[in-house]
Amino acid sequence: MSSITLIGTGNMARTIGTLAVAGGNTVEVMGRDQSKADDLAKVLGGGATAGQWGAVPAGDIVITALLYAGVVPVVAEYGDALAGKIIVDISNPFNATFDGLAHSEPTSIAQEVAKIAPAGASVIKAFNTVFRNVLAEGRPDVFFAGDNPQAKADVAAFIASLGLRPLDVGGLKMAHWLEGAGVLTVGLAGNGIGHGNFAMGVNEFTD
Repeated sequence: MSSITLIGTGNMARTIGTLAVAGGNTVEVMGRDQSKADDLAKVLGGGATAGQWGAVPAGDIVITALLYAGVVPVVAEYGDALAGKIIVDISNPFNATFDGLAHSEPTSIAQEVAKIAPAGASVIKAFNTVFRNVLAEGRPDVFFAGDNPQAKADVAAFIASLGLRPLDVGGLKMAHWLEGAGVLTVGLAGNGIGHGNFAMGVNEFTD
């Protein structure tokens, strides 16, 4: 099983943390508000602990469960504390009308994280195409992208431990398109499907 650190104490941190504990993983929670980190660790149970903000994370996999605008600044703030870690960005940089991305260039939050990540750190984009309620109650496919084969294998094993199917979409440059898929998911929820109780996935067909 994996050892993970969740940076963030919101709904996605709670959902991923709950699944991680149930899957037998070791979980640490970090938050700027130490009381919130302590409380979430207690709620998660299963030996989950609360670390100190800015300290070296205990987890080999560090999930930044933050709003998109906070991801790069927090990774920069942690700096060398993330050296050698696998950093998983789960954010969606939606624009104000939720019909496009906040950045106009062909980049992604994960790619921007990779530019400032410390030596030996690997960056993976994952979980951003799944609504929280579906992640909590369903068994959706989880798309992920990254450049380091071992880091991708480790993240895939973690996703599988949650009872979910990991699907590798390619190198980290594909994170831009995963963010676009996040926009597509919101568009489906507001239009063609009309609710958020679904997830995009892959059906394989044979002759």
